[in-house]
Amino acid sequence: MTDFIVDNSSDFAEQAKQKIAEFNAQHWDASQRQALGLKQLNAHGEVVAMLAGRTFGNWFYLESFWLQESERGKGLGSAMLAEAEAIARHRGCRFVLLDTLEFQAKPFYQRHGYRVAWVQQDYPFAGGAKYFMTKTL
Repeated sequence: MTDFIVDNSSDFAEQAKQKIAEFNAQHWDASQRQALGLKQLNAHGEVVAMLAGRTFGNWFYLESFWLQESERGKGLGSAMLAEAEAIARHRGCRFVLLDTLEFQAKPFYQRHGYRVAWVQQDYPFAGGAKYFMTKTL
């Protein structure tokens, strides 16, 4: 039996990502991958909404989207999502991918044309679910 070394550090995780990126670079030009980030500040300069993801080729991966509780239901989220989609479309993206947990924003995304592509059942525990959703731009 082989003795493996446990390394749960963030430095090790970044090194592993870098090795995958180096391998992938042999098959496509990853330099075209671009960050896409939007934020909204309130009158006091505090962040009340954040959207972060990246575009690459045909896809926009929407990684994180957060609105302060007091800002929800006012149209800010819809406007921010529409802006991010417009930027992605301008960059040549044809599709969006995101994931959301059962207690997060699935109905919000469905109202904006997203469809559930698949569900990770019992995530992270029994009875939970993570929805992977896509949209054609």
